[in-house]
Amino acid sequence: MQGEDVSLVRKKFIRPCENGQTELHLSCSSHLTRGQRCVYAMAKDQHGCRLLQKIFDDGNPQHVQVVFDEIIGHVVELMINPFGNYFMQKLLEVCNEEQRMRVLIVITRELREFVQISLNTHGTRVVQKLIETLKTRQQVKLVISAIEPGFLALIKDLNGNHVIQRCLQCLSNEDNKFIFEAAAKFCVEIATHQHGCCVLQRCINHSTGEYREKIVSEISKNGIFLAQDAFGNYAVQYILELQIPSAVSKLTAQFKGNYVYLATQKFSSHVVEKCLAVLDGQIRSTIIRELISATHFEQLIQDPHANYVVQTALRVSEGPLHSSLVNVIEAHKSISRNSLYSKRIFSHKLLRR
Repeated sequence: MQGEDVSLVRKKFIRPCENGQTELHLSCSSHLTRGQRCVYAMAKDQHGCRLLQKIFDDGNPQHVQVVFDEIIGHVVELMINPFGNYFMQKLLEVCNEEQRMRVLIVITRELREFVQISLNTHGTRVVQKLIETLKTRQQVKLVISAIEPGFLALIKDLNGNHVIQRCLQCLSNEDNKFIFEAAAKFCVEIATHQHGCCVLQRCINHSTGEYREKIVSEISKNGIFLAQDAFGNYAVQYILELQIPSAVSKLTAQFKGNYVYLATQKFSSHVVEKCLAVLDGQIRSTIIRELISATHFEQLIQDPHANYVVQTALRVSEGPLHSSLVNVIEAHKSISRNSLYSKRIFSHKLLRR
């Protein structure tokens, strides 16, 4: 439609019917060719794509077919278009299974094209809608085979990770097997990534049985490393919250003897606080005793990270252990009270016996 105003084309080929709905006028052969070209141009136009979506609302399968026949050769371009992506999302809602299958065949024909669409700001929305509307086993298998080679690229991408999450939400556990297996295999790489760590937690949520056990085991096995990572620490905290005995045992075995060191690190200090907040009394006692026994305890209460760990220890401890902690804090009152980071520790409320 080069050089032709799309609004004029809309008036020429799309007219109102007596019942107030719209109708595509593509009856003669000359109009058919130009009308179909018009549909493709309109799908990429802000107002044109809205009008086409409104036509779909009429529920006329003939209109859907006319539109579909025109755009099927351009679906990849439309999926990543700022306006065309909305048109494609609507088309996927109203098309029949044969039409949906044809779309799938087009976008999975070229190696990694499906992944590239999923990584696109606009394309990811269409792919997510496609996953939501999958109906047949053949369709699901095509999507899985297209996603699997690009799993790592997708899970670590701002746009692509939402495609993986949509699979977790919409597909069965058996269909998501490839996601769970890859999540376990590349656990550390995913857990230490900004987007990957979030999806990893979703994988734990949605997986069951051996798949869940493998992911949890891999996180637990690498606990002390992940605890010190900017993103990995969230995966460790999530596992601690679940309080799976085998995982807690693996994690605390690694942390034991290292709580003081972990408390002074920016990210792992949050993990130590989580241990204090959610684990049982015996582990809590172990942590607090390690803190109290620190060679330079005064440095802990003045540390920008460890002081929060000490505050948490004060909140959760009880009885003789709490008294011991208060005693060792007050023993360093004279040199630490005015420190920027220890002021809250010396508040009357926290030090109350």
